Amino acid sequence: MSDFPLLDLPPFEAKLSQSATNQPLIWDALRRKHVVLTPEEWVRQHVVHYLISHRGYPRGLLVLERGLRYNQRLKRTDLLAMNAAGQPLLLVECKAPAVKIDAAVVRQAATYNQTVGAPLLLLTNGLTHYCWRVDFEAGTNERLAEIPPFGA
Repeated sequence: MSDFPLLDLPPFEAKLSQSATNQPLIWDALRRKHVVLTPEEWVRQHVVHYLISHRGYPRGLLVLERGLRYNQRLKRTDLLAMNAAGQPLLLVECKAPAVKIDAAVVRQAATYNQTVGAPLLLLTNGLTHYCWRVDFEAGTNERLAEIPPFGA
């Protein structure tokens, strides 16, 4: 797609179309509907494809834009992978490629994860990726070289 950059994620067969008002749409296999194709959605769809096709995460354990309450405010996670027992495993925060993954983005994701409690945290703008293993009991986190495969 000419308006959207190549990302540092494997390409996939994106099903693109246009709305009646000429907005670009992309088929979201998780929500089973076309959604507006924004730069952030472009990244999110690539991450979903990567987790399923390259890291073995089951499609049925991926949840998009799950609501959570933090400081009396309703927020939404971009993507959450659950483990086989239905507990949070990987919290993913996606940004548009033009958005730098900076301290504010890290704080936002870490804040969300205080509520979610996922032991893995991924921040990505499709070009730069940061993944951590979070140990809530010890109060530590470890930067990982790659996203662990499902079940690792």
